[in-house]
Amino acid sequence: MATLFGTDGIRGKANQYPITADIAIKTGQAVGRFVRDQGFSSIIIGKDTRLSGDMLESGVASGIASTGVDVSLAGVIPTPGIAYLTRITSQTGAGVMISASHNPYTDNGIKIFRHDGMKLDDEEEHRIESWILSQETDHGIDIGSIRVRPELRTKYIDFLRSLFPKWKQAEAVRIVLDCSHGAASGIAKEVFHGEGIETTFIYNAPNGKNINDGCGSQHTQDLSRQVLALQADIGFAFDGDADRMIAVDSQGREITGDAILAICAKFAKQKNQLKNNTLVSTIMSNVGLSNTLTSLDIQHLTADVGDKRVLELMKQSNACIGGEDSGHFIFLDHHTTGDGMLSAIKLLEVMNGTGQSLSELASIMTVFPQVLMNVEVDPSKPDFKQVDAIQDEIERVETALGNKGRVLIRYSGTQPLLRVMVEGPEIDLTQAYAAQICKAIQLHLPKMN
Repeated sequence: MATLFGTDGIRGKANQYPITADIAIKTGQAVGRFVRDQGFSSIIIGKDTRLSGDMLESGVASGIASTGVDVSLAGVIPTPGIAYLTRITSQTGAGVMISASHNPYTDNGIKIFRHDGMKLDDEEEHRIESWILSQETDHGIDIGSIRVRPELRTKYIDFLRSLFPKWKQAEAVRIVLDCSHGAASGIAKEVFHGEGIETTFIYNAPNGKNINDGCGSQHTQDLSRQVLALQADIGFAFDGDADRMIAVDSQGREITGDAILAICAKFAKQKNQLKNNTLVSTIMSNVGLSNTLTSLDIQHLTADVGDKRVLELMKQSNACIGGEDSGHFIFLDHHTTGDGMLSAIKLLEVMNGTGQSLSELASIMTVFPQVLMNVEVDPSKPDFKQVDAIQDEIERVETALGNKGRVLIRYSGTQPLLRVMVEGPEIDLTQAYAAQICKAIQLHLPKMN
Protein backbone atom coordinates (compact mmCIF):
# COMPACT_ATOMS: atom_id res chain seq x y z
CA MET A 1 0.00 0.00 0.00
CA ALA A 2 1.23 3.50 -0.83
CA THR A 3 2.23 5.74 2.05
CA LEU A 4 0.62 9.17 2.32
CA PHE A 5 1.78 10.29 5.76
CA GLY A 6 5.34 11.49 6.26
CA THR A 7 6.93 12.87 9.42
CA ASP A 8 4.46 15.77 9.49
CA GLY A 9 1.21 14.80 7.80
CA ILE A 10 0.60 14.53 4.07
CA ARG A 11 2.73 16.80 1.91
CA GLY A 12 3.70 17.36 -1.72
CA LYS A 13 3.34 19.58 -4.78
CA ALA A 14 -0.04 21.30 -4.87
CA ASN A 15 -2.39 19.91 -7.52
CA GLN A 16 -0.21 16.82 -7.91
CA TYR A 17 -0.79 13.53 -6.12
CA PRO A 18 -1.30 13.31 -3.20
CA ILE A 19 -2.05 17.03 -2.73
CA THR A 20 -5.06 17.09 -5.05
CA ALA A 21 -8.67 18.15 -4.63
CA ASP A 22 -9.70 14.51 -4.88
CA ILE A 23 -7.41 13.40 -2.04
CA ALA A 24 -8.48 16.45 -0.01
CA ILE A 25 -12.11 15.31 -0.21
CA LYS A 26 -11.18 11.73 0.69
CA THR A 27 -9.04 12.98 3.57
CA GLY A 28 -12.00 15.00 4.82
CA GLN A 29 -14.24 11.94 4.64
CA ALA A 30 -11.65 9.83 6.48
CA VAL A 31 -11.15 12.41 9.25
CA GLY A 32 -14.92 12.88 9.50
CA ARG A 33 -15.35 9.14 9.98
CA PHE A 34 -12.51 9.11 12.54
CA VAL A 35 -14.21 11.85 14.55
CA ARG A 36 -17.72 10.46 14.20
CA ASP A 37 -16.60 7.03 15.42
CA GLN A 38 -15.31 8.67 18.62
CA GLY A 39 -18.59 10.43 19.31
CA PHE A 40 -17.55 13.98 18.37
CA SER A 41 -19.56 16.22 16.09
CA SER A 42 -17.23 18.89 14.67
CA ILE A 43 -13.80 19.58 13.17
CA ILE A 44 -11.81 22.83 12.91
CA ILE A 45 -9.87 23.66 9.73
CA GLY A 46 -7.13 26.26 9.36
CA LYS A 47 -4.72 27.20 6.57
CA ASP A 48 -1.68 29.29 5.84
CA THR A 49 -1.40 31.83 3.01
CA ARG A 50 -0.59 29.56 0.03
CA LEU A 51 -2.51 29.98 -3.20
CA SER A 52 -3.66 26.35 -3.06
CA GLY A 53 -4.99 26.67 0.48
CA ASP A 54 -8.52 27.63 -0.54
CA MET A 55 -8.83 24.69 -2.92
CA LEU A 56 -7.66 22.15 -0.36
CA GLU A 57 -9.68 23.72 2.45
CA SER A 58 -12.83 23.44 0.31
CA GLY A 59 -12.09 19.80 -0.49
CA VAL A 60 -11.39 18.76 3.09
CA ALA A 61 -14.42 20.68 4.39
CA SER A 62 -16.71 19.11 1.78
CA GLY A 63 -15.46 15.64 2.62
CA ILE A 64 -16.02 16.17 6.33
CA ALA A 65 -19.52 17.60 5.85
CA SER A 66 -20.47 14.60 3.70
CA THR A 67 -19.94 12.36 6.75
CA GLY A 68 -22.42 14.36 8.81
CA VAL A 69 -19.76 16.18 10.84
CA ASP A 70 -19.83 19.97 11.20
CA VAL A 71 -16.91 22.12 10.02
CA SER A 72 -15.59 25.32 11.61
CA LEU A 73 -13.32 27.38 9.33
CA ALA A 74 -10.75 29.33 11.35
CA GLY A 75 -9.22 30.91 8.23
CA VAL A 76 -5.56 31.87 8.04
CA ILE A 77 -4.02 30.87 11.35
CA PRO A 78 -0.78 29.22 12.55
CA THR A 79 -0.71 25.44 12.87
CA PRO A 80 -0.37 25.62 16.68
CA GLY A 81 -3.50 27.76 16.71
CA ILE A 82 -5.45 24.84 15.27
CA ALA A 83 -3.96 22.47 17.85
CA TYR A 84 -4.92 24.85 20.67
CA LEU A 85 -8.45 25.49 19.42
CA THR A 86 -9.10 21.80 18.86
CA ARG A 87 -8.38 20.92 22.48
CA ILE A 88 -10.38 23.78 24.02
CA THR A 89 -13.48 23.74 21.79
CA SER A 90 -16.41 21.61 22.91
CA GLN A 91 -17.41 18.61 20.75
CA THR A 92 -14.42 19.12 18.45
CA GLY A 93 -12.92 15.76 17.57
CA ALA A 94 -10.05 16.87 15.34
CA GLY A 95 -8.24 19.82 13.82
CA VAL A 96 -6.96 19.98 10.25
CA MET A 97 -4.26 22.39 9.10
CA ILE A 98 -3.62 23.08 5.41
CA SER A 99 0.08 23.95 5.20
CA ALA A 100 3.49 22.81 3.98
CA SER A 101 5.32 24.64 6.76
CA HIS A 102 8.64 26.11 5.51
CA ASN A 103 8.30 24.77 1.94
CA PRO A 104 7.66 27.09 -1.06
CA TYR A 105 4.14 28.10 -2.08
CA THR A 106 4.05 25.45 -4.81
CA ASP A 107 3.88 22.80 -2.07
CA ASN A 108 1.10 22.19 0.39
CA GLY A 109 0.08 19.64 2.96
CA ILE A 110 -2.53 18.39 5.40
CA LYS A 111 -1.79 18.01 9.11
CA ILE A 112 -4.26 16.42 11.52
CA PHE A 113 -4.62 16.88 15.27
CA ARG A 114 -6.68 14.78 17.67
CA HIS A 115 -9.29 16.22 20.03
CA ASP A 116 -6.61 16.70 22.72
CA GLY A 117 -4.42 18.86 20.47
CA MET A 118 -1.89 16.09 19.91
CA LYS A 119 -0.78 14.87 16.50
CA LEU A 120 -2.04 11.48 15.37
CA ASP A 121 -0.09 8.45 16.53
CA ASP A 122 1.17 5.91 14.01
CA GLU A 123 -1.85 3.61 14.35
CA GLU A 124 -4.29 6.48 13.84
CA GLU A 125 -2.38 7.67 10.78
CA HIS A 126 -2.46 4.16 9.33
CA ARG A 127 -6.20 3.85 9.94
CA ILE A 128 -7.02 7.19 8.32
CA GLU A 129 -4.65 6.49 5.44
CA SER A 130 -6.33 3.15 4.73
CA TRP A 131 -9.71 4.88 4.53
CA ILE A 132 -8.33 7.56 2.18
CA LEU A 133 -6.84 4.96 -0.17
CA SER A 134 -9.84 2.62 -0.14
CA GLN A 135 -12.34 2.80 -2.98
CA GLU A 136 -15.26 2.96 -0.57
CA THR A 137 -17.13 6.22 0.01
CA ASP A 138 -18.31 6.84 3.56
CA HIS A 139 -21.29 9.20 3.68
CA GLY A 140 -23.20 10.04 6.82
CA ILE A 141 -26.95 9.93 7.24
CA ASP A 142 -26.87 13.67 7.83
CA ILE A 143 -24.93 16.48 6.16
CA GLY A 144 -22.66 18.59 8.32
CA SER A 145 -22.61 22.38 8.29
CA ILE A 146 -19.64 24.49 7.15
CA ARG A 147 -19.29 27.79 9.01
CA VAL A 148 -16.69 30.55 9.03
CA ARG A 149 -15.66 31.17 12.66
CA PRO A 150 -13.47 34.32 12.98
CA GLU A 151 -13.86 34.28 16.77
CA LEU A 152 -11.64 31.19 16.92
CA ARG A 153 -8.68 33.27 15.80
CA THR A 154 -9.38 35.73 18.63
CA LYS A 155 -9.33 32.91 21.20
CA TYR A 156 -5.87 31.89 20.06
CA ILE A 157 -4.61 35.47 20.21
CA ASP A 158 -6.00 35.82 23.74
CA PHE A 159 -4.18 32.62 24.75
CA LEU A 160 -0.83 33.97 23.53
CA ARG A 161 -1.42 37.38 25.08
CA SER A 162 -2.11 35.72 28.44
CA LEU A 163 1.45 34.35 28.42
CA PHE A 164 3.14 37.58 27.32
CA PRO A 165 5.43 38.89 30.08
CA LYS A 166 4.80 42.31 31.59
CA TRP A 167 8.04 44.05 30.69
CA LYS A 168 9.77 45.15 33.88
CA GLN A 169 13.14 46.31 32.56
CA ALA A 170 13.86 50.05 32.56
CA GLU A 171 14.17 50.27 28.79
CA ALA A 172 11.65 49.01 26.27
CA VAL A 173 12.57 45.86 24.38
CA ARG A 174 12.91 46.44 20.64
CA ILE A 175 11.83 43.47 18.53
CA VAL A 176 11.89 42.74 14.80
CA LEU A 177 9.50 40.03 13.58
CA ASP A 178 9.81 38.26 10.22
CA CYS A 179 6.41 36.67 9.52
CA SER A 180 7.53 34.93 6.30
CA HIS A 181 4.42 36.23 4.49
CA GLY A 182 2.75 33.31 6.24
CA ALA A 183 0.15 32.40 8.81
CA ALA A 184 1.60 34.74 11.47
CA SER A 185 1.34 37.82 9.24
CA GLY A 186 -1.96 39.08 10.61
CA ILE A 187 -1.94 37.59 14.10
CA ALA A 188 1.56 38.64 15.21
CA LYS A 189 0.60 42.33 15.24
CA GLU A 190 -2.16 41.55 17.72
CA VAL A 191 0.19 39.60 19.99
CA PHE A 192 3.52 41.45 20.08
CA HIS A 193 2.54 44.82 21.46
CA GLY A 194 2.10 46.52 24.80
CA GLU A 195 3.86 48.70 27.34
CA GLY A 196 7.62 48.29 27.11
CA ILE A 197 7.38 46.54 23.73
CA GLU A 198 8.45 48.15 20.44
CA THR A 199 7.94 45.86 17.45
CA THR A 200 8.83 46.21 13.77
CA PHE A 201 7.28 43.74 11.32
CA ILE A 202 8.82 42.57 8.05
CA TYR A 203 7.58 40.15 5.38
CA ASN A 204 3.99 40.31 6.57
CA ALA A 205 2.15 41.02 3.29
CA PRO A 206 1.17 37.61 1.84
CA ASN A 207 -0.09 37.39 -1.74
CA GLY A 208 -0.47 33.62 -2.07
CA LYS A 209 2.89 33.10 -3.75
CA ASN A 210 5.48 34.83 -1.56
CA ILE A 211 5.28 32.63 1.55
CA ASN A 212 8.80 31.61 2.66
CA ASP A 213 10.26 33.28 -0.45
CA GLY A 214 13.67 34.49 0.70
CA CYS A 215 12.32 35.18 4.18
CA GLY A 216 11.23 33.49 7.38
CA SER A 217 12.99 30.87 9.46
CA GLN A 218 14.98 29.48 6.52
CA HIS A 219 16.31 32.88 5.38
CA THR A 220 17.25 35.15 8.29
CA GLN A 221 19.70 37.44 6.49
CA ASP A 222 17.23 40.32 6.11
CA LEU A 223 16.05 39.92 9.68
CA SER A 224 19.65 40.24 10.86
CA ARG A 225 20.13 43.37 8.76
CA GLN A 226 16.97 44.95 10.16
CA VAL A 227 17.96 44.14 13.74
CA LEU A 228 21.31 45.86 13.20
CA ALA A 229 19.83 48.83 11.31
CA LEU A 230 17.19 49.48 13.97
CA GLN A 231 19.52 48.66 16.88
CA ALA A 232 16.91 46.18 18.07
CA ASP A 233 17.41 43.85 21.02
CA ILE A 234 16.20 40.70 19.31
CA GLY A 235 14.69 39.39 16.09
CA PHE A 236 12.35 36.46 15.54
CA ALA A 237 11.66 34.65 12.27
CA PHE A 238 8.73 32.28 11.83
CA ASP A 239 8.13 29.77 9.07
CA GLY A 240 5.04 29.64 6.86
CA ASP A 241 2.73 28.08 9.43
CA ALA A 242 4.47 29.66 12.44
CA ASP A 243 5.17 26.46 14.34
CA ARG A 244 8.89 27.21 14.10
CA MET A 245 10.94 30.12 15.46
CA ILE A 246 14.51 31.24 14.80
CA ALA A 247 16.01 33.98 16.99
CA VAL A 248 18.63 36.60 16.11
CA ASP A 249 20.51 38.54 18.79
CA SER A 250 21.26 42.28 18.87
CA GLN A 251 24.47 41.69 16.91
CA GLY A 252 22.55 40.08 14.06
CA ARG A 253 23.75 36.57 14.87
CA GLU A 254 21.39 33.63 14.51
CA ILE A 255 21.16 31.73 17.79
CA THR A 256 20.87 27.98 17.42
CA GLY A 257 17.75 26.15 18.52
CA ASP A 258 19.89 24.00 20.80
CA ALA A 259 21.17 27.11 22.58
CA ILE A 260 17.59 28.34 23.05
CA LEU A 261 16.65 24.98 24.56
CA ALA A 262 19.57 25.27 26.99
CA ILE A 263 18.60 28.85 27.89
CA CYS A 264 14.98 27.94 28.60
CA ALA A 265 15.89 24.78 30.53
CA LYS A 266 18.33 26.66 32.77
CA PHE A 267 15.77 29.40 33.49
CA ALA A 268 13.04 26.86 34.25
CA LYS A 269 15.34 24.95 36.60
CA GLN A 270 16.25 28.15 38.46
CA LYS A 271 12.52 28.75 38.99
CA ASN A 272 11.94 25.11 40.04
CA GLN A 273 9.72 24.64 36.98
CA LEU A 274 11.76 22.09 35.01
CA LYS A 275 9.70 18.94 35.43
CA ASN A 276 11.70 15.80 36.17
CA ASN A 277 14.84 17.92 35.67
CA THR A 278 14.74 16.80 32.03
CA LEU A 279 15.09 18.34 28.58
CA VAL A 280 14.20 16.45 25.40
CA SER A 281 15.79 17.18 22.02
CA THR A 282 16.53 15.05 18.94
CA ILE A 283 19.37 12.94 17.64
CA MET A 284 20.29 15.95 15.47
CA SER A 285 21.12 18.14 18.48
CA ASN A 286 24.64 19.51 18.75
CA VAL A 287 27.10 17.83 21.09
CA GLY A 288 27.42 21.23 22.75
CA LEU A 289 23.86 20.93 24.08
CA SER A 290 24.64 17.68 25.88
CA ASN A 291 27.80 19.19 27.36
CA THR A 292 25.92 22.26 28.59
CA LEU A 293 23.10 20.27 30.16
CA THR A 294 25.61 18.02 31.90
CA SER A 295 27.27 21.09 33.43
CA LEU A 296 23.83 22.27 34.63
CA ASP A 297 23.01 18.83 36.06
CA ILE A 298 19.99 18.51 33.75
CA GLN A 299 19.04 15.14 32.27
CA HIS A 300 19.15 15.12 28.45
CA LEU A 301 17.03 12.69 26.44
CA THR A 302 17.06 12.44 22.63
CA ALA A 303 14.24 11.40 20.31
CA ASP A 304 14.13 10.66 16.60
CA VAL A 305 13.72 13.69 14.32
CA GLY A 306 10.35 15.44 14.29
CA ASP A 307 8.45 17.40 16.93
CA LYS A 308 5.96 14.52 17.07
CA ARG A 309 8.71 12.19 18.32
CA VAL A 310 9.98 14.83 20.73
CA LEU A 311 6.50 15.18 22.20
CA GLU A 312 6.12 11.41 22.59
CA LEU A 313 9.36 11.22 24.58
CA MET A 314 8.42 14.29 26.63
CA LYS A 315 5.19 12.60 27.69
CA GLN A 316 6.98 9.35 28.49
CA SER A 317 9.62 11.12 30.60
CA ASN A 318 7.30 13.74 32.16
CA ALA A 319 9.38 16.56 30.70
CA CYS A 320 7.92 20.02 30.10
CA ILE A 321 10.48 21.48 27.67
CA GLY A 322 11.67 19.91 24.44
CA GLY A 323 12.42 20.76 20.86
CA GLU A 324 14.60 20.64 17.79
CA ASP A 325 17.58 22.70 16.71
CA SER A 326 15.55 23.57 13.59
CA GLY A 327 13.35 25.86 15.69
CA HIS A 328 10.49 23.69 16.93
CA PHE A 329 10.09 24.17 20.68
CA ILE A 330 7.43 22.54 22.87
CA PHE A 331 6.46 23.98 26.24
CA LEU A 332 4.13 21.23 27.39
CA ASP A 333 2.86 23.12 30.43
CA HIS A 334 1.26 25.56 27.98
CA HIS A 335 0.76 23.77 24.67
CA THR A 336 0.76 20.36 23.00
CA THR A 337 2.82 21.25 19.94
CA GLY A 338 5.57 23.54 18.69
CA ASP A 339 4.45 27.17 18.52
CA GLY A 340 6.72 29.83 17.04
CA MET A 341 5.06 32.82 18.69
CA LEU A 342 4.77 31.07 22.05
CA SER A 343 8.47 30.16 21.83
CA ALA A 344 9.35 33.81 21.16
CA ILE A 345 7.27 34.83 24.16
CA LYS A 346 9.06 32.30 26.39
CA LEU A 347 12.46 33.60 25.28
CA LEU A 348 11.36 37.17 26.01
CA GLU A 349 10.27 35.93 29.44
CA VAL A 350 13.81 34.73 30.13
CA MET A 351 15.30 38.05 28.99
CA ASN A 352 12.79 39.91 31.13
CA GLY A 353 13.40 37.72 34.17
CA THR A 354 17.18 37.77 34.02
CA GLY A 355 17.82 41.23 32.62
CA GLN A 356 20.29 39.66 30.19
CA SER A 357 20.50 40.09 26.43
CA LEU A 358 20.08 37.13 24.12
CA SER A 359 23.78 37.13 23.28
CA GLU A 360 24.63 36.99 26.99
CA LEU A 361 22.17 34.16 27.53
CA ALA A 362 23.46 32.22 24.51
CA SER A 363 27.03 32.22 25.86
CA ILE A 364 25.90 29.33 28.06
CA MET A 365 26.62 26.92 25.20
CA THR A 366 29.63 26.25 22.98
CA VAL A 367 28.47 25.02 19.59
CA PHE A 368 30.53 22.36 17.84
CA PRO A 369 30.83 22.92 14.07
CA GLN A 370 28.02 20.94 12.46
CA VAL A 371 27.60 20.33 8.74
CA LEU A 372 24.37 19.05 7.24
CA MET A 373 24.33 18.03 3.59
CA ASN A 374 21.51 16.54 1.54
CA VAL A 375 21.89 13.96 -1.20
CA GLU A 376 19.04 13.49 -3.66
CA VAL A 377 18.13 9.82 -3.84
CA ASP A 378 15.69 7.53 -5.59
CA PRO A 379 12.16 7.95 -4.13
CA SER A 380 12.25 4.27 -3.12
CA LYS A 381 14.90 5.23 -0.53
CA PRO A 382 17.17 2.15 -0.79
CA ASP A 383 18.83 0.87 2.39
CA PHE A 384 22.21 2.61 2.51
CA LYS A 385 23.21 0.51 5.53
CA GLN A 386 23.49 -2.52 3.25
CA VAL A 387 26.00 -0.85 0.91
CA ASP A 388 29.54 -1.78 1.99
CA ALA A 389 31.27 1.11 0.20
CA ILE A 390 29.07 3.66 1.98
CA GLN A 391 29.48 2.00 5.38
CA ASP A 392 33.25 1.81 4.93
CA GLU A 393 33.40 5.58 4.30
CA ILE A 394 31.22 6.31 7.34
CA GLU A 395 33.42 4.13 9.55
CA ARG A 396 36.56 5.82 8.21
CA VAL A 397 35.21 9.26 9.16
CA GLU A 398 34.02 8.08 12.57
CA THR A 399 37.45 6.62 13.31
CA ALA A 400 39.14 9.88 12.29
CA LEU A 401 36.82 11.94 14.52
CA GLY A 402 37.17 9.67 17.54
CA ASN A 403 35.49 11.24 20.56
CA LYS A 404 35.68 14.75 19.06
CA GLY A 405 32.65 14.46 16.80
CA ARG A 406 30.01 12.19 15.33
CA VAL A 407 28.24 11.14 12.13
CA LEU A 408 24.48 10.79 11.70
CA ILE A 409 22.79 9.74 8.45
CA ARG A 410 19.04 9.50 7.99
CA TYR A 411 16.38 9.80 5.33
CA SER A 412 14.12 12.84 5.18
CA GLY A 413 10.59 11.99 6.18
CA THR A 414 9.04 14.29 3.57
CA GLN A 415 11.44 14.40 0.60
CA PRO A 416 13.62 11.95 -1.40
CA LEU A 417 16.75 13.11 0.39
CA LEU A 418 19.40 11.38 2.46
CA ARG A 419 20.63 13.77 5.15
CA VAL A 420 24.28 13.56 6.16
CA MET A 421 25.21 15.28 9.43
CA VAL A 422 28.78 15.49 10.69
CA GLU A 423 30.05 17.26 13.82
CA GLY A 424 33.72 17.86 14.43
CA PRO A 425 36.29 20.12 16.07
CA GLU A 426 36.93 22.34 13.00
CA ILE A 427 34.51 23.53 10.34
CA ASP A 428 36.75 22.91 7.30
CA LEU A 429 37.54 19.37 8.37
CA THR A 430 33.90 18.69 9.21
CA GLN A 431 32.77 19.91 5.79
CA ALA A 432 35.37 17.73 4.09
CA TYR A 433 34.22 14.64 5.99
CA ALA A 434 30.56 15.30 5.14
CA ALA A 435 31.41 15.82 1.46
CA GLN A 436 33.32 12.53 1.35
CA ILE A 437 30.35 10.62 2.72
CA CYS A 438 27.98 12.35 0.28
CA LYS A 439 30.26 11.40 -2.62
CA ALA A 440 30.22 7.76 -1.54
CA ILE A 441 26.42 7.83 -1.39
CA GLN A 442 26.13 9.39 -4.84
CA LEU A 443 28.49 6.81 -6.33
CA HIS A 444 27.24 3.65 -4.66
CA LEU A 445 23.61 4.00 -3.55
CA PRO A 446 21.41 1.88 -5.87
CA LYS A 447 19.13 3.72 -8.28
CA MET A 448 15.98 2.45 -9.96
CA ASN A 449 16.16 2.13 -13.74
